[in-house]
Amino acid sequence: MKYVLAGGSGALGRSLSVDLVARGHDVVVVTRRPRRGWPFRMVGWDGDLAAELSGSVLINLAGELVDRPPTPANVELLTRSRVEPTRALALAAAGGPPAVWLQLSTLAIYGEGGESELTEQSPPADGPPQMAGVAKAWEAAAEGAPCGRQVILRTAVVFDRGTPALDRLTGLVRWGLGGRVGGGRQWVSWLHAADFLAIVRRAAEDPALSGVVHATSPRPVRNAEMMAAFRRVLRRPPAPPTPEPMVRLGSRVLRTDPALALTGRRCVPARLTGMGFRFRHPELEEAIGDLLQPS
Repeated sequence: MKYVLAGGSGALGRSLSVDLVARGHDVVVVTRRPRRGWPFRMVGWDGDLAAELSGSVLINLAGELVDRPPTPANVELLTRSRVEPTRALALAAAGGPPAVWLQLSTLAIYGEGGESELTEQSPPADGPPQMAGVAKAWEAAAEGAPCGRQVILRTAVVFDRGTPALDRLTGLVRWGLGGRVGGGRQWVSWLHAADFLAIVRRAAEDPALSGVVHATSPRPVRNAEMMAAFRRVLRRPPAPPTPEPMVRLGSRVLRTDPALALTGRRCVPARLTGMGFRFRHPELEEAIGDLLQPS
């Protein structure tokens, strides 16, 4: 099977490419900076995208990292970096429709979810702009794109070796800052990288899947539980909490968005579990231990 990964040079894209190549698939990565020496082809956005897309499985990951301050300029950058490539893919697909279009999105589309359990039937939130606003614009850009079948993968925080999310949390815990963040009751939806790869393969291969699908562990946890799990895996003692004012101050130093730590969503993969999907790493502490053990 041929897979085309748009914006596939980031951490998730590289993991997907290596996994698919190892399974014998033909992989093409569309990127602004094609390179040689990788075990898959790379093509530029100015190439013959229609020919590449025709009959393929397209995985659209294009977009800048969200880990930046929530300024109007950054919201515009994050939106443009997702919408413009998606529109370019839709235009190219008119000349060569992919068999399957896997549109990556984010569970941040639900904003601050509170205590509600969120499924694929839950409506997106009205804000904040850097979370729900960017996600809604990204999904809207793919709506109606020519393809045989489209799946919108609203994805949790994916933990994998060498990724910013896992590195930042392990760093904080090792520096003695592994206590709860803010109130600590905010829900965290998360996913082990191995399960992310398996979900992508299932979405690509299962004709019964279309529309919105949650790519997340069936066991969301509260922030305080997550930090405690990291401390146990890393064998660190209890740590003092980080109050919300300190989170907001620290986010300025780290040049990130405090809402990434202070808001939460209790999302569950209702469609996948309803179809019998088996998660290899459904429990957070075991998943962290698996990722942090020496390779």
